[in-house]
Amino acid sequence: MLSSLIIIIIMDSKEQIKDEAAADEVCANCGKAAVDEIKLKKCGGCELVKYCSVDCQKNHRPQHKKACKKRLAEIRDDMLFQQPDESHWGECPLCCLPLPLDSNKLSFHTCCCKIICQGCEYADFLRARQEGMDSRCAFCREPMQKNKAKTEKNWMDRIKANDPVAIRERGKKCYREGDYEGAFEYYKKAAELEDIDAHYNLSTMYHEGQGVERDLKKKVYHLEEAAIGGHPQARYNIANHEIRNRRYERAMKHYIIAAKLGDDVASEKVKSGFALGIVSKEDYEAALRGHQAAVDATKSKQRDEAYQVFQQFQN
Repeated sequence: MLSSLIIIIIMDSKEQIKDEAAADEVCANCGKAAVDEIKLKKCGGCELVKYCSVDCQKNHRPQHKKACKKRLAEIRDDMLFQQPDESHWGECPLCCLPLPLDSNKLSFHTCCCKIICQGCEYADFLRARQEGMDSRCAFCREPMQKNKAKTEKNWMDRIKANDPVAIRERGKKCYREGDYEGAFEYYKKAAELEDIDAHYNLSTMYHEGQGVERDLKKKVYHLEEAAIGGHPQARYNIANHEIRNRRYERAMKHYIIAAKLGDDVASEKVKSGFALGIVSKEDYEAALRGHQAAVDATKSKQRDEAYQVFQQFQN
């Protein structure tokens, strides 16, 4: 008796799967099946349904619009709340350790448009001094440019080659000089090349209305793109946006992700959330462990020595 019941259940399941597969191979509007003459194309948004023609897709849009938007929101959330493997800075190309979140502890070279840690920068400086050699780029070994015209040419050559880092850093230069429209154009181009920091900078410009009209939707979009790419400050700003809209659980998810990337302020926010009962004990402990692991991963004796030296020069 039990065996017969199991067989019936299995058969029903197979029929259901078969029906769902068949439904997936017909036009959601007119019901035409996919045959040699008829090729079905998925909805470009949710990819849940298929259509035999553009006209069918347009005619079905009023019925499908709500479900499509819901699915798109679900897909976006899946992307948004996924823990990145590393921050947007990635690893130092020389020591291969994760780069620190503090941009003041990074060095940008216009010759090769590479960003390296101060530890590698300082180690290369010491080696050159001990061997009586002229200063060269720690990455590409080009002589450190004292000729401004040549430095400028190197930089522009990298921009013409569509190097997103070179383009983004040029945008930062324009921004520092007060050329907001120029900065916006460079950031926009770098963001199109999937530069994460450029997305974050665009969110700031849309928020402030610098070089472009203020636009909250575009600000949030670029914050989300930066957060997905591992930008802790962007993640932190989205969390603050969620707090203002009283979506506290979503905000805490963002703080937790930022904390696990090594963001100190986000870590403190997670502690506050735990004290208020918004963050569970398991999530709180996991965030603290992740935060400490991320911070420790950026440390090295070489970097510690470099930071001490550079601080002395700054003071």
